Amino acid sequence: MVETVVSSALPVDELLSIRKNRLEPDHQSGSEKRICIVTGTHGDELEGQYVCYEVNRRIQSQMENLKGIVDIYPALNPLGVDSITRGIPKFDLDMNRIFPGNKEGSMAEYIASEIVNDIDGADLCIDIHSSNIFLKEIPQVRISEETAKKLVPMAKHLNVDFIWVHSAATVLESTLAHTMNMRGVPTLVVEMGVGMRITKAYCEQLVDGIFALMREEGIWDGEVVQPREPVVSTDGEVSFINAEASGVFIPTVEHWKNVKKGDSIGNIVEPLTGKILHHIDSPVDGEVFTLREYPVVYEGSLIARILGGIER
Repeated sequence: MVETVVSSALPVDELLSIRKNRLEPDHQSGSEKRICIVTGTHGDELEGQYVCYEVNRRIQSQMENLKGIVDIYPALNPLGVDSITRGIPKFDLDMNRIFPGNKEGSMAEYIASEIVNDIDGADLCIDIHSSNIFLKEIPQVRISEETAKKLVPMAKHLNVDFIWVHSAATVLESTLAHTMNMRGVPTLVVEMGVGMRITKAYCEQLVDGIFALMREEGIWDGEVVQPREPVVSTDGEVSFINAEASGVFIPTVEHWKNVKKGDSIGNIVEPLTGKILHHIDSPVDGEVFTLREYPVVYEGSLIARILGGIER
């Protein structure tokens, strides 16, 4: 059933509405677990749109296997999705920097607070993001050290390639994930693909994982895939590679491939003169889990991230 979570008046007699689709079994005992699948916080991140569609489609084709409640929120920032804008248009606000919101605050803060209240009490939340238009990310879950003990075992069911456990010092307390985790709703942040694009294979990989996790949690009783075994960042150390010159980046390595220290990652070239301005080599042995997608770079631009110290 499609429900309105919150709405707010806009100029020219328009209405901003955040909606969700609730899927639940016909017969309930009252003890069913609830999972929330949220995306569209950033309007230029579209991978989650296909995930929401596919989760909806699969469940509705096998309703007899649904044993819990699934709430699907495709667009927490519908204005951003409609205008392909990362933040909330006209307000210059990043939706994922205003949680937990404020019921008595601005329109954006009010909407954020109502979203939090609606998700509150769920047994699990999956917060789906894409990368930006500049970088391509393998399907991964990002977890802070303070929640790792509880969340890493859950994340291992999501069929992702990589789990990045990061320092608590880098956690932004104004995100939806931090807010919900602090309220006792285990929330997994997924990053994958590229901004403004849908990477169908990545989306289907994640959907398979969502069903595997729902089965583990007793929400789904149908057949599921055996989740792949993810690499966990605590098994190695993340290295960042940045451009040392401005130009056009031409990669010489494939995404999520093993590299050795000294292997070529790519070249930054100058089209006008036909010269290589910066030949980029890997500083470590490891796996390339982030790779530059948008070719034009400037000095300091992120080119790649490598998880060093591992080999698949």
